[in-house]
Amino acid sequence: MEISSGPISTCSKEHQKIYQEWFNYADSDGDGRITGNDAIKFFAMSNLSRSDLKQVWAIADSKRQGYLGFKEFIAAVQLVSWAQAGNEITSDLLNSKVVDFQNLNPPKMEGLDVLLVKKKRSSKSHDSDSNGTSIVESSPSAHWFSSKSSKKVSLSSVTSIIDGLKRLYIQKLKPLENTYRFNDFVSPLLTNSDFDAKPMVMLLGQYSTGKTTFIKHLLKSSYPGAHIGPEPTTDRFVVVMNGTDERSIPGNTIAVQADMPFSGLTTFGTAFLSKFECSQMPHPLLEHITFVDTPGVLSGEKQRTQRAYDFTGVTSWFAAKCDLILLLFDPHKLDVSDEFKRVISSLRGHDDKIRVVLNKADQVDTQQLMRVYGALMWSLGKVLHTPEVMRVYIGSFNDKPVNEAAVGPIGKELFEKEQEDLLSDLKDIPKKACDRRINEFVKRARAAKIHAYIISHLKKEMPAMMGKAKAQQRLIDNLETEFGKIQREFHLPPGDFPNVEHFREALSGYSIDKFEKLKSKMIQSVDDMLGYDIPELLKSFRNPYD
Repeated sequence: MEISSGPISTCSKEHQKIYQEWFNYADSDGDGRITGNDAIKFFAMSNLSRSDLKQVWAIADSKRQGYLGFKEFIAAVQLVSWAQAGNEITSDLLNSKVVDFQNLNPPKMEGLDVLLVKKKRSSKSHDSDSNGTSIVESSPSAHWFSSKSSKKVSLSSVTSIIDGLKRLYIQKLKPLENTYRFNDFVSPLLTNSDFDAKPMVMLLGQYSTGKTTFIKHLLKSSYPGAHIGPEPTTDRFVVVMNGTDERSIPGNTIAVQADMPFSGLTTFGTAFLSKFECSQMPHPLLEHITFVDTPGVLSGEKQRTQRAYDFTGVTSWFAAKCDLILLLFDPHKLDVSDEFKRVISSLRGHDDKIRVVLNKADQVDTQQLMRVYGALMWSLGKVLHTPEVMRVYIGSFNDKPVNEAAVGPIGKELFEKEQEDLLSDLKDIPKKACDRRINEFVKRARAAKIHAYIISHLKKEMPAMMGKAKAQQRLIDNLETEFGKIQREFHLPPGDFPNVEHFREALSGYSIDKFEKLKSKMIQSVDDMLGYDIPELLKSFRNPYD
């Protein structure tokens, strides 16, 4: 499986030098990003129509970041060259083998040579890369999370949608989270690396359903720390991500690295971190997607007590971070055990990310497969509690040829089509990553707002002087009733409230009397962010040719 982000690898070094010089010129503020205004000025010299340039931007900025990096810029200028030759621009052009990008000449940019000469004369310290390699894109927002002046950052200094979300988080949402201890009850505070992390895909399922083999099948190679066998071989959470060389990094190390989005896992303690590792290797697919391989979910209540860490809590944490969650089953393991049921229940609120994979389907014939599919849907219906039918992909996701003797030619064709559909779903992940970040950010903001209402309401119900201990116990015991009061008072949807039992358990370790009262200005600030700031941010970084 290949995901192409641009034809930089097929661009000659000679052309890369030219494009680097163009990129440095177009990048007016030298931050390694060409924003919409920069693009309008630069690509006007191509004399292409506005509709053509709109299509060029849409294809080059397929991830909807709101800017062009060096790779995306090369894709854009090559598309311009293709259009200038009288060819039609289509969305699949960059992945097409019809175009020979290696020998595609740079586009004609009217007046650009004169402007470059002027810039060289006027700039004494012109920074050009003679090797034609891409400049390092460093986000100007990297220091915001530790800087005291971060609250004065203006929208004008933001050069992408993600940077805009960082600014809004630090200025408006983080103060609310800190005030009402959102990080203690729901989710740790976000860091810079949480916003910049690559999209993640998590694989869940019982042991020996082919989770590790599935990742190896996509990568077309093994990865450090991969173990496969009929017994429960993967006994730890393994994050498979891109790196300069092949190596495994222990969990305690990876959790304290500032450039990794796993610092929140420290809340699960050393017992978990010793069962967590990061597997790094250079791979083109891993440049766009990170995979999370999980231990096989085992059967029986006994298994829960043997784990030294909160397995369900960890899967829930990863589910919030992931862009796609694959639940793997095989024809001989359709039962949903107690632990698996708890794990699936912990995915509540992330239903749109879940895909079901019936793996190893070539181990049964067509008639048995029909019955297996029906049994799987019945099992899932008892656990998921949704009227909608969950999307199920059927296939055999490994490197072996399909067992045609069992499934026949019709089954083989079905598996191939199902595999194409699933791979198409995976290929869309990087393109939808920015939209997913916005979606998760808005969900977090609403959850933080409801959390603030709950905490402040409980504080208001506490007596001023006597009987505080009894009052606290009464509130904890009648938490569901208190949730109902808050819902009616502030007209909040009941589905947005946290799980009562989990909240009760977390609340028992705190003194409600020490909580903060409701601060209307903070709530209003978050409301303004959701109603005005985020729509304005999206408007600022849409296609500049719209």
